[in-house]
Amino acid sequence: MVFGWLKYWVAVSTGHAAVEPQPPAPREPGPPRPPLSGRAFYLRAAATFIVGLVILGIGAASAWYFTRDRYGDWAVIVVAGDWRAHEGGVTEAFDNARRDLGTELQAVGFNPENIIEFSTRPEFFSDPQPLRSDAKGIGIALADLTKRASGGCLLYFTSHGAPQGIVMGNGIFSPDAMAKMVDESCAGRPAVIVVSACFSGVFVPKLAKPNRIVITAARWDRTSFGCGQQNTYTYFDNCMLDVIPVAHTFPEVADKVKACVNAREKSTGAKPPSEPQVTIGDDAAADLPALR
Repeated sequence: MVFGWLKYWVAVSTGHAAVEPQPPAPREPGPPRPPLSGRAFYLRAAATFIVGLVILGIGAASAWYFTRDRYGDWAVIVVAGDWRAHEGGVTEAFDNARRDLGTELQAVGFNPENIIEFSTRPEFFSDPQPLRSDAKGIGIALADLTKRASGGCLLYFTSHGAPQGIVMGNGIFSPDAMAKMVDESCAGRPAVIVVSACFSGVFVPKLAKPNRIVITAARWDRTSFGCGQQNTYTYFDNCMLDVIPVAHTFPEVADKVKACVNAREKSTGAKPPSEPQVTIGDDAAADLPALR
């Protein structure tokens, strides 16, 4: 069609055009396509479905790749600090959370080579094999890890708690001791520190800094819930596992976990409410990369 109009323009400019150009005649519609046979229909549908899966897979892989670059050089420790239920028997709740949080953190882009897990009964677990939970050993491991992982620090502790600190095996890991450990190994780095235990709000004043997010499972004077023999996870850890796969930032993780714990406690009648605590430093709020 373009060529036809060009011929007309040349004719006009040379004085050889005698008639107005006419648009091309409309095409006669062809015969209708025969309907696809049943086999052809399903083959086309299957091909369309497979192409859609490939596109989704590429999108997911791209998202993982870019998130990996954001948190791939972070040092991560995940600690289960006890194996005893509040009734006195055995509970797997703390180790279940330790294992599954490690998996979820890998899924959002943390490098598995930079994640170290700790348990009070490491001999009972594998894939990954955790180290034994004790305050001194955790401090040494974190110091070594931050030498090769030069990004930020993510520390997650789940255990029983007391007004003096968090239970770590047969002892108590105090807020002062934890703050000293973090200051020595993660000085000047962005950090996310989570303490899941009764009375864990006692850690907030010691750990809070402008480049840190601190999240605790309870107020300094409140218990948290879900550490019995029949519990798969504590309430707080369960909410964290639900939220990490869908939240876009760590501040959003904190908000959603608080709402989740509140809803869970109301639905089960757990009282008084634990009131998880969140402190988000100004620098952390501005500088922490998104999770997805």
